[in-house]
Amino acid sequence: MRTELRLSGSGGQGVITAAIILAEAAVAEGKEAVQSQSYGPEARGGASKSEVIIDEEVIYHPHVAQPNFVLAMTQKAADKYYADMNPQGILVLDKDLVPTPPDFPHIIRLPITKLAIEKVGKSLFANIVALGALVRITKVVSLATIKKSVAKRVPPHTVEQNMQALQIGWDAASDAD
Repeated sequence: MRTELRLSGSGGQGVITAAIILAEAAVAEGKEAVQSQSYGPEARGGASKSEVIIDEEVIYHPHVAQPNFVLAMTQKAADKYYADMNPQGILVLDKDLVPTPPDFPHIIRLPITKLAIEKVGKSLFANIVALGALVRITKVVSLATIKKSVAKRVPPHTVEQNMQALQIGWDAASDAD
């Protein structure tokens, strides 16, 4: 089954890294995956999005047409990147950074950045907290596989903190099951 995801936020929040890790995890499970990204001219602070398509079949057109899942880490990203969603899709929001949710029927609000700061010690890990939540919500890859993909991608001295962040995100999304 084809799953289209869009991870969005501002430059520096790590949404592109999270999307790359998710695509790598899908490939590790034998699935087809493509990942693309775009961001504003600013290195940090500008709009940023990354899209991932995961499918059991060959992906001939690597363009997200109607995402099933959208993660928005900022208000600007939420406002800008949800409009073309599948009406049955799920919009996942960082509830502290998106104080005014868009008018969409299926929204999950999680304190992503707050959890990263309070439980892992830095907002730097918010992307991995979000990734843990997304994996639980979407079920596109297993927790074990995403753990391996995160461990391969992050700097070796941060693996333990990233594993903690991943688990925190997974646990935070438990109500979405």
